[in-house]
Amino acid sequence: MSDQQLTITASIVARPGKRELVKQSLLNLIPPTLAEEGCMNYDLHEDLENTDRFFFYENWKTRQHWLNHNDSAHIAAHKKATEDAVAEVVIHQMKSLPL
Repeated sequence: MSDQQLTITASIVARPGKRELVKQSLLNLIPPTLAEEGCMNYDLHEDLENTDRFFFYENWKTRQHWLNHNDSAHIAAHKKATEDAVAEVVIHQMKSLPL
């Protein structure tokens, strides 16, 4: 699996009253992540029905690239900055199916 392209979906829900803090922290992740080796895209979305929910759609050249991303300084800083502001994080690791 590690040599195969990896797609990640990540749903992040801010605690009540913490939406802007979480949103800004997530936006701050985008530039350094796009500069990472193996990052193909890192797209942040906002839920139209629940504006406290954010959603990343990511593609990585390999699972190892994504694991390296998770160990990055900017991810550590984001987790520290939002540790009491995030209610839920759900991450899915996926691969595409051949036609």
